[in-house]
Amino acid sequence: MKKLLWPLGLAATLCSPVPLWAQPPLTLELALDQALSRSPAIAAAIKEVQAAEGATRQAGVWRNPELSATVEDTRPESRTTTITMDFPIELGGKRSARISAAEFATGVAAAELNHVRSNVRSHVIGAFFGVLIAQERTRLADSSVGIATRVADAVAKRVTAGKVSPVEETRARVDLAQAQLESVEAGSELQTARFALAAQLGDGAPAFETVQGDVTKPPIRPGFAELVSQLEASPTIAMGLLEVERRKALADVEKSKATPDFTLSLGNKRDASIGRNQAVIGFSVPLPLFDRNQGAILEASRRADKAHDELQVVRLQLLGELQDASNRLAVANTSLHALQSTVLPSAQQAYDAASKGFDAGKFGFLEVIDAQRSLLQARARYLNTLAAAYQAAATIDRITGR
Repeated sequence: MKKLLWPLGLAATLCSPVPLWAQPPLTLELALDQALSRSPAIAAAIKEVQAAEGATRQAGVWRNPELSATVEDTRPESRTTTITMDFPIELGGKRSARISAAEFATGVAAAELNHVRSNVRSHVIGAFFGVLIAQERTRLADSSVGIATRVADAVAKRVTAGKVSPVEETRARVDLAQAQLESVEAGSELQTARFALAAQLGDGAPAFETVQGDVTKPPIRPGFAELVSQLEASPTIAMGLLEVERRKALADVEKSKATPDFTLSLGNKRDASIGRNQAVIGFSVPLPLFDRNQGAILEASRRADKAHDELQVVRLQLLGELQDASNRLAVANTSLHALQSTVLPSAQQAYDAASKGFDAGKFGFLEVIDAQRSLLQARARYLNTLAAAYQAAATIDRITGR
C-alpha cells in the first residue's frame, strides 16, 4: 500500500551522495536569516525609525533665549547702552503636543519596519517554495523522459518483432520528444525561480545549488474566523492606527499654536550721562486679532479624518484579500489530500498494470500511453496545486504579519 501511496516529494528527501566540495542545500531558515539581515528595504526602515527618534528628541528641546543689545547716541558722555535677555515661554501646551506627535511618528516608523519585515519574509517564503516546486517539476519532467524512453524502446522492439505497427513507434517517439521539450522548459523555469530567490536574498546570481524542503506537507493556516481576529494585530493595520493617532496629535499641535507665546525680557540699561545702571524688565505677546491659526487647524483636523477613512479602506481591502487567500488555501489543501490519497495512487497503479500488460502482450500501445499521460497529469496537477497552496499561505502571512 505504501508503494501505491508514494509521496510525490520523496525525491526531495532521498538525496544521492554528492561531492564534499558541493554546496549544502539552502533551507528556509537560512534563506530567511540571510534576507532579513541583508535586505536594503529593512535597512531603510531602520534608518527611518532612528530619524523619527531624533525628531522626538528635538521636539522636547526648550527654545533658546535671545541676547539683544541696543546703543543710543554714540557719544561716550551721553551714550545709553541696553542689554537684555529674552526668554520665550511657550503657552497652550505646544511642547507636550510636539512631543506627542513625534512619539506617534516614531511608532508609525516602527510599525512600518514590522510591515517591511513581514513583506520580506512573505516574499522569501514564496520564492523559496517556488524554487522547491520548480525542482520537483524538473524531476517530474526528467521522470517523464525516462518513462517515455522506456515505452519508445519497448515499442521499437515489438515493431522489430513484427508484433505492432511502425505507426505506434512513431507515436512513441513523438511522445518522447514532447517529454524532452517539457524537461527543457522545466529546467528554464527552475533557473528563473532560482534567480528570483537570489534577488530576495540580496544576490545578483544564485549562491546556492538547490533548496531543501518537504513538498509532501501542505501549508496549514488557521481558519478564516481566527485569521480575522488576528487582522487587527497585523503590521498594516497597526501602522494605520498609529497614523490616525499621529494625525490627531498634529491637529493638537496646530490647535496649541492658537495660543500666543509669552516672551520675558530681563536686562540692564547703562546711562552714561547720569552714570547709573537701571534694571530692565519687559514682556511681549502677540495679539491674536487676525491670525489664530484657524486654517492650519482645519487642515490638520481634516487630514486626521482622512487618515481614519483611509484606515477603513485598508481594513476592508485586507479583509477581502484574507478571505480570498483563505478560500484558495482551503480548496488547494482539499485537492492535495484527494490527489495524495486517491488520484496519484490510482494513476500509478493503472500505469504499472498497463506497463506489465504491455510487456506481456495483453495491452496495446494506446493503453500504455493513456495510463502514462494520466499519471503525469496527476503529478503535474499535484505540483500546481501545491504551488497555489503556498502562494495563498504566503499572502496570509503577509497580511497577518506572521
